[in-house]
Amino acid sequence: MPKVKLTKRLLDGVKAEGSDLVFWDTEQVGLGVRVKPSSVKSFCIQYYNAQGRSRRVTLGKYGRMTLDQARKTAREKLSEVDRGNDPAEERIAARGAPTVAQLASRYMAEHSEVKKKSESIRKDRYLVDHYILPALGRYNVDEVSREQIAKLHHSLREKSYQANRVLEVVRKMFNLAEAWGLRPDGTNPARHIQKYKEEKRQRYLSEDEWARLGKALAEVEQENSELPAVITAVRLLIFTGCRLSEVLNLRWDDVDWERGCLNLRDSKTGQRFVPLGQVALDLLESTPRQAGNQFVCPGARPMRPLVNLQRPWRRIRERAGLDDVRLHDLRHSFASVGAGVGMSYPTIGKLLGHTQAQTTMRYSHLPADPLKQAANQIGERIAGAMARKPEKKVLPLTKRQRRSKVK
Repeated sequence: MPKVKLTKRLLDGVKAEGSDLVFWDTEQVGLGVRVKPSSVKSFCIQYYNAQGRSRRVTLGKYGRMTLDQARKTAREKLSEVDRGNDPAEERIAARGAPTVAQLASRYMAEHSEVKKKSESIRKDRYLVDHYILPALGRYNVDEVSREQIAKLHHSLREKSYQANRVLEVVRKMFNLAEAWGLRPDGTNPARHIQKYKEEKRQRYLSEDEWARLGKALAEVEQENSELPAVITAVRLLIFTGCRLSEVLNLRWDDVDWERGCLNLRDSKTGQRFVPLGQVALDLLESTPRQAGNQFVCPGARPMRPLVNLQRPWRRIRERAGLDDVRLHDLRHSFASVGAGVGMSYPTIGKLLGHTQAQTTMRYSHLPADPLKQAANQIGERIAGAMARKPEKKVLPLTKRQRRSKVK
């Protein structure tokens, strides 16, 4: 931030565009004036407390406080700092102002844990604990600036997806801070910070890759090197196009054998109906049930579902030579097979449980039979591909082999 000699003429004429500006006075060390795009100007001091933490305290608004009064107040406050006092902490104690750490705790308890599903709650907690609290937790809610949040967002620029999720949580936290009366309305410091562009990753399996995956699953099953529930879960992801959480939380009483479908009571998009192809139905019929466990993919703990598929999937995909394939790519690949055999996008969207309003309106009238046929077609095509033998890669001849061939 620039250092200048603060004068009445400068204070009257200075403006900020887009984000806050702070000018530091060369006449009184530690005194600054913060200029907002709304033209509000406030005097402040910045100092390091006894613990070595940088603190900033607002002294008053320009207009109500003159420059001379600001310099005098700054000298008094900074003298207190020299004596070991901390004006910021004293102000917090006097008015009971919450910190960002306290706001985050309330956000989790009164918003995230009440209105979101378990996976979203877990992600919120991770973002709060690993990024938001280390950067902002110690600051007062009413003193956090756009500059601080922009700096946090910028520090994660190499992880654009993560940076944008952090920004979303911070923005919601400060929206709630305004609603709860912890900041004045319209002062959310996360406003006007632009998200980074996210590259949407699209990865689909080819015919040969399906074959390699089918071979790897068969080998793992024969060797008994992974839990049976792991093999079942992966195959259900392949033949239903369901989300990972939908498969792991699937219960036996969610399976409607008569209608040949799944009735998911609590998916990401709420309760939904999943038509099953014959391959998926045969898979479920051949899956043994664990006594006393209601989950289709039981975990190691009694009465609980399988909770971690990432590590076994990493081993399976490495065996198949599919190191870059994520579990979610199986869902993308399910959809791509449907598109490849000429199915309409509304039909595929219905099978996947998409909820975009305009898409839902276009396909909401579709009866179940065409969807059942579509699920059958996709499942049969994938099963056929997985049953094939993978293509053998032809390696180029070595110099010795070429020389031997010539002779």
